[in-house]
Amino acid sequence: MQMSLPCVKQPDVITCKAAVAWGAGKPLVIEEVNVNPPQAMEIRIKVVCTSLCRSDITAWESQAIFPRIFGHEATGIVESVGQGVTEFTEGDHVLTVFIGECGKCRQCTSVSSFSEYTVVHSGCAVKISSVVPLEKVCLLSCGVAAGLGAAWNVADISNGSSVVIFGLGTVGLSVAQGAKLRGASQIIGVDTNPEKGENAKAFGITAFINPHDSKDPIQQVIKNLTGGGADYSFECIGDTGMVTTALQACCDGWGLTVTLGVPKVKPEVTAHYGIFLTGRTLKGSLFGGWKPKSDLPSLVDMYTKKEIQVDEYITHNLPFEDVNKAFNLMREGKCLRCVIHMAK
Repeated sequence: MQMSLPCVKQPDVITCKAAVAWGAGKPLVIEEVNVNPPQAMEIRIKVVCTSLCRSDITAWESQAIFPRIFGHEATGIVESVGQGVTEFTEGDHVLTVFIGECGKCRQCTSVSSFSEYTVVHSGCAVKISSVVPLEKVCLLSCGVAAGLGAAWNVADISNGSSVVIFGLGTVGLSVAQGAKLRGASQIIGVDTNPEKGENAKAFGITAFINPHDSKDPIQQVIKNLTGGGADYSFECIGDTGMVTTALQACCDGWGLTVTLGVPKVKPEVTAHYGIFLTGRTLKGSLFGGWKPKSDLPSLVDMYTKKEIQVDEYITHNLPFEDVNKAFNLMREGKCLRCVIHMAK
């Protein structure tokens, strides 16, 4: 007797709301989009919360291909899974990540989170505990993790060292937190926004410099403060000209500069070869050197044990329909992280 296999219902196309960018710098338009079912090795996620990253602003203002749905720093719940996916099941809580870790290929990336639903490769999501607050840990899918990793993995900051950080947004302040936890004795923050100086102390900044308040070049001011230059320097602005300044602010012999920012213009870095002959090193950092699936669960665990700060970076909580307000707040330098809540 021939047995018939049970019919497995395939996921349907979902019609949902998304914030669509139609042009550089133009307000996002919330409209209906169709989200296809997940294909092989993909999962479809119901986005719960997503936070606005500075790199979204940079791409929106200049380099993106339009129309486009931005967003990558998100948490959500798996709604359906595609063929071949064994790591996830419906109902799993996940972080989305812009760097994939499928365990087989060298690299894979995919995510758009300014939508009520999104489809990503299963390598671009990390399963997390269902008890951690999704509206908080979404920051670990990009900015906070990138800063901590730059301090710990890329620079490997040593106890008692001196550190200077150019740009005190979420990434820069996460570098500061990482430096503090590693025991750095001097953590200097540099930013042109005077309001950031006082708030930065909560994340480990021991001295704040506004370049507009100094007559001397900022690298000279830092050398004076550190007795010859910082052991570690971090460029977290996205200004390739500032990379040179960060290099000059490092000490001779072993000074290390790490660049994390995404440049808006002029992607080329220019520096005199003499800087490197003196023993300084320049390193790039992508997502802080973390392997998302392998490493992010440990960061989430550190958060639940209150070993790292995450909540403190959230300055605004906004409903999805106010996504343009989030963009304006970040453009004006009035926020660290805006968490956008997708459901009412």
